[in-house]
Formats: sequence, C-alpha cells, structure tokens
Amino acid sequence: MGYSINSSTDNCYEGTTCLINKLNIKDEKILAEVEGRITFAKSSTLEKEPINSNYDFEHYKAIHKYLFEDLYDWAGQIRTVNLFKKGTQFANADEIERIADACFKRLADNNYFRNMDFNDFVENIVDFYCVTNDLHPFREGNGRVQRIFIAQLIRFNGYDIDFNMIDTDKLMLATIHAANGVSDGLKEIFKTSIIKV
Repeated sequence: MGYSINSSTDNCYEGTTCLINKLNIKDEKILAEVEGRITFAKSSTLEKEPINSNYDFEHYKAIHKYLFEDLYDWAGQIRTVNLFKKGTQFANADEIERIADACFKRLADNNYFRNMDFNDFVENIVDFYCVTNDLHPFREGNGRVQRIFIAQLIRFNGYDIDFNMIDTDKLMLATIHAANGVSDGLKEIFKTSIIKV
C-alpha cells in the first residue's frame, strides 16, 4: 500500500494503517497478500472477459469495483482523502471529478485514439497514462485499474501489451519521472511493449 495521506487512519482500523475490509483482516501484510491473490484472479478473468463499456470514467470505476468489491465497501468509489506516494502528490480529492471529466472527454473527442499512426498512438497512450496516474482516483488499487483499462484500450485499437513483461521497477521509475515532467522513459517503454496484432 505505502501511501501517505492527510489522515493516515482514514478508512483504517483504529490505531493502524490497515484498511477496513469485508474480511476483517487487521494485519496490513496479510491484507496485501489476500488482496493480491483476489485481484490477480479477477484480473485474469478480465483478460478473457473484459468489461464492455464506453472507455469512460464509469468504465474505469467499474473495473475497480469488480477487482475490489469482495474486499472493500468503497470499491469503485472515488477517494475522499489526498494521497502522496514516493514524493508524488496526486490530484486533490475534490478535483478528481473535474480532472476525470476532462481526461475522458479528451479520450472520446480523439475517437479513443483510433486510426492514428503508431508514434501518435504511443504519444497519446503515454499522455493518458500520465493523466490517469496523476488522477489516482481510488483509495487503493490505482495502478492495477490503470493497467487493465489501458491494456483494454490498446487492444481496442488493434494492438496488444503485456504489462507482466514490463520491468515493474523500470515502469515505476519512468512513471515518477513522467510525474515530474520527463516522459521519455515511459514513451520508450510503451513504444517497445505495444505490438500490432
């Protein structure tokens, strides 16, 4: 989990930083392990049976709800606290709806990046990745939702990507750099990882 928030106990069991969950697990390490197993299984299902929607914010939230509904009452709901992670401050909670509206409107206005040449497509995917990373709309599970949604969007456009084949440390470092305005590393990762099918 590893977030700093403006109230480190928000949605957590009293005296802990362990998120309140439907399984009543009060040990953060055990919760992380259980959460990982559940979301891995559900992610695998989404690989075979993706959520069919309009690639809008409701679609994005539906992925989160599906992944986390067995664990958290707030699955699919926008966070109410501000988050910081590894020196990155994400969008303020009260700005999420406005930023999401603009982000997903731009996606629709650009026809979901259909029929772009490869370099333009990669540029737009990287930009979308950066904006959704900054958005970080959920209390937990943002990266998993982001990767599933973007993989579905990439496949919708006749390409493929396997995030499991991307070095997670390299991706995280490139994401941190992009959050600070330098997206060259992310562009290189996506350019070499997106393939035509």
